Amino acid sequence: MPDSRAIADDLIRRFDLKPHPEGGFFAETYRSATRVLRAGEASETENTRAASTAIYYMLCDRAHSAWHRIRSDEVWHFYAGEPLLVHMLDESDAAGGALVTHRLGNPLTHPDTVYQAVVPAGMWFAAECADPASFALVGCTVAPGFEFSEFELAEVDALMARHPRHAELIGRLGAAR
Repeated sequence: MPDSRAIADDLIRRFDLKPHPEGGFFAETYRSATRVLRAGEASETENTRAASTAIYYMLCDRAHSAWHRIRSDEVWHFYAGEPLLVHMLDESDAAGGALVTHRLGNPLTHPDTVYQAVVPAGMWFAAECADPASFALVGCTVAPGFEFSEFELAEVDALMARHPRHAELIGRLGAAR
């Protein structure tokens, strides 16, 4: 049986995964031809976006997905490897922000995991492998579709100031590596 690193390398090659600005590797696999207008925007062609997009996303080599947010809902799907932790900061909690962590994985082999998790639009989130020495291959589906112009990396110091109870986690996952 190949080791985890060899499997990760094979998947990177097989799916032509490229480095992602938030950390890890990705490849866009789908961009809907159907265009939608985001609610509240003028009905001009340049304000439309794909109805949905999908990517493969992999974390390995102790990489993590740095804190960021997007303007659309994002559904994470587990495919292969070991469990992945998706951390979200719920800023609607007036007591410094509630931390919600989803464990993505294969529930048949890891009963404390789920196959899918949703990150609501506008929520700060980051991800890491539950076992830093392992890898996780997941998919991310975004609707309305992902646009890099709507991607925002967190200013770590500002995020820690707003969520002091979670400063250690925010600092640790603050920058892509």
